[in-house]
Amino acid sequence: MFGASIRRFSSFSPKLNTPHFDTHSFVQQLRNSGFDAKKADAAVEILSKAINDGIDKYAANLITKETLNKMSYQQKVDFAKLKGELQMIDKSEFNSLRNEHERLRSDLEKMRTKFKEEMNKSLSGVRLDLNLEKGRVREENSIYDLKIKETDTRIDEEIANMKVQIESVKTQVMQWLFGVCTGTFALVLAYVRLMS
Repeated sequence: MFGASIRRFSSFSPKLNTPHFDTHSFVQQLRNSGFDAKKADAAVEILSKAINDGIDKYAANLITKETLNKMSYQQKVDFAKLKGELQMIDKSEFNSLRNEHERLRSDLEKMRTKFKEEMNKSLSGVRLDLNLEKGRVREENSIYDLKIKETDTRIDEEIANMKVQIESVKTQVMQWLFGVCTGTFALVLAYVRLMS
């Protein structure tokens, strides 16, 4: 009984680099303290079993370096995949916003052309009417000129409003891009901190 516990306990000591426990000396100390040989051996057996059980539980919670390396590699692969997906989403969103911006610019140009055509039609009609009725309706001439100016002012206001809307879209695009870049940088920084 005494020899078996010494062999079992000493078999774990070199693996974990624990200090040497001299069971024979401990038995002698117990005997010198008034224990008989049987009780001293039983106490050492209990103590050796408790220490060995603790070492077994501690060793059961450890993982091998190979397992740790596999986990680290898997985390790196997962992070690289996440980074690729984020970059793809970022590029897709940016292209979508750029296409939307180009569509708005094209629509604005079409509206400007349409406004100019309408203005030209209006001007042509007004001028024709004025030339036909020049002598008879001199007072109406000033009213038509005023309408033409109001039309020009309205067109200029519409064009100015469209420019403000385009600038607003540009600002939103830049804010979104800044947010995406900041988020990507934060992820990279978190990855660097995680790996260091």
